[in-house]
Formats: sequence, structure tokens, C-alpha cells
Amino acid sequence: MFHLIFHDSSSKVNSITRASDDYMPRNMLSQTLHVAAVAFNSMWLGEVMVPDWDMFYSLHYAAEFHAAARALGGCGVYISDKPNQHDFELLKKLVLPDGSILRAKYPGRPTRDCLFDDPVMDGKSLLKIWNHNKCTGILGIFNCQGAGTWPCLKVPSTPSSEVTYLTGHVSPDDVEYLEEVAGDDWTGDCAVYSYHDGSLSRLPKNGSLDVTLNVLQCKLFTISPIKNYDESIQFAPIGLIKMYNSGGAIEAMDFVSDRSLCRLSVEGRGSGLFGAYSSVKPKVCTVNSTSEEFMFKDDNHMLTLTIPSGVDYWEICVCFDA
Repeated sequence: MFHLIFHDSSSKVNSITRASDDYMPRNMLSQTLHVAAVAFNSMWLGEVMVPDWDMFYSLHYAAEFHAAARALGGCGVYISDKPNQHDFELLKKLVLPDGSILRAKYPGRPTRDCLFDDPVMDGKSLLKIWNHNKCTGILGIFNCQGAGTWPCLKVPSTPSSEVTYLTGHVSPDDVEYLEEVAGDDWTGDCAVYSYHDGSLSRLPKNGSLDVTLNVLQCKLFTISPIKNYDESIQFAPIGLIKMYNSGGAIEAMDFVSDRSLCRLSVEGRGSGLFGAYSSVKPKVCTVNSTSEEFMFKDDNHMLTLTIPSGVDYWEICVCFDA
């Protein structure tokens, strides 16, 4: 395979290479196969090239399955929709108003516990894919079972007519090298935000959540290390929580404290609903020096505020009493 890549004419002029067969929207058997194939192929292609996970239709029964995979794949995002056949609500979860995407840092790879499973044909395994952003991890779990077979096995197959639910688990420990994202002052716990459920949980690094999925269902989780910023303040940014890769919106964080006030600064891009875990309720929040209303839930310590439409780059300041 490497011989073919290095001798392919396109690989001599750019660093991008296809990680799968073509996306085939009319082939019901290929939808789950495509996502599983690009994830496993990226495990080694990603060491020498930038894997291309191919295009997809935004208006399609498997559109969210493909969109979620592209969101954590660290790849380009592009669609091949027919004219006037678009799902703009789905596309808004992938693409910011300025046309840029929240691209994860590396090629998406299967988690360690998936490496020797067959998430397409063994009838019991779910596929998990991990990646990093600058300040968070991202983890996806996909049910690829019951919809096809690997072409190389030449086993006759038809799409399963039975509802096939499988249960697996997700954990912060699924995200490799999470300590590189966490940096200093990590408590060892993580804020785990489920995009599809809208729920926020605090878990130790080796803690887990159960997930049950039907065929062609998936869930995405932002994994944000909770850090100590003061004796009483523990904080973890989630990002733009209406986007598939919410943590991809966060560019940098900083903390300043004096005798009267503790201030956390979060820099990022894109407008919409911003979320974070905070151990205590802030005193005030600002976006680009303008005070903004915020909501804080005592039960799960979730902080949310709205970044106004039209704001491409922002600095959120979260202020606490010292």
C-alpha cells in the first residue's frame, strides 16, 4: 500500500490521500463500511499523509453518521449535494458562518480497545474514534453493525431488517495522550459533554458512560480536562455546544488572579451557544469586553452564554470573587 501511495502521481504534489473507497450514497451496504474503513486506514495513513475521508450528501438517511465522522476525523469537510438538495441545519453544525470548519488536530483513529474488534461484522462491537483539539479531546462512538460486509471477504450480505441495538461505553481514557491537552494543574477529572444528549458529566479519567445505539446511530463527546485555577475554582471549557466538534472553537486559555478578582480568559472563534464546566458560579461574564447574561446549573455545574451572531473571534472573560 505504501508503495502505491509513494508512486502515485498526486502524492508527489500534495500531502492528501484518500483513506477509503468512494462515498456511494445509493449503496446501503457501504455507509457503515465507509466510516469504519476511513478510521482504521487513518491509523497508519495518518503517519505519512493527511487522510481524506471523502465527500458525502448532507440530505441523506446516513448524513449525520457521516457528518459526525468528518467532525472528528481531522479531515477536510466537503459535500457533493445536488442543487437545492441540502440540509443546512446539519451543515451549520460543521461549518461556521465565515465558511471555516472546527477541524480536529490529527487524523481520527480508532480507540485502543477497538483495534482488534470488527465493528462491521462481529455483531457485538461498536466503533470508537478519538482526536484532539487545542484544549479538549473529542470522542465518537458509532454502530456500524448489520448494514454490510467487508468487500474483501466476499460474504453475501443484505441490509439487516432487524433493529440491532448495541451497548458500549465511552471514557476519557479512550482519548490517547489526554495529558498533553490537559497540561499543568489537571485534577485528573474531565468534563464530558454529550452533543446528542446535551448532558454534562464529571468523570475521573478512567470513569465511563454507557451508550446504546441502533445501526447507523452515533454519539459525539467533548472531553475537557478539569483544571485547578484557584483554591476554589475548577474549570473546563466545552466550546460551541451546538457544533459537532464543540471544543474545536477554543484557541487558548489564560488565568489571572489578584486579591479582589479571579479571571479566566477563553479565546476562540465562531458565534453561538458557549458552554463550560465551572465548579462555582461566576460573578460576571463578558464577550469581547461586553457583559453578557449567562446561565449556571447547580446540578451539573454547566455554564452557558451566547456569543452574538456576527462575532468571528472572541475573548470570553469569566470572573469570580477572589
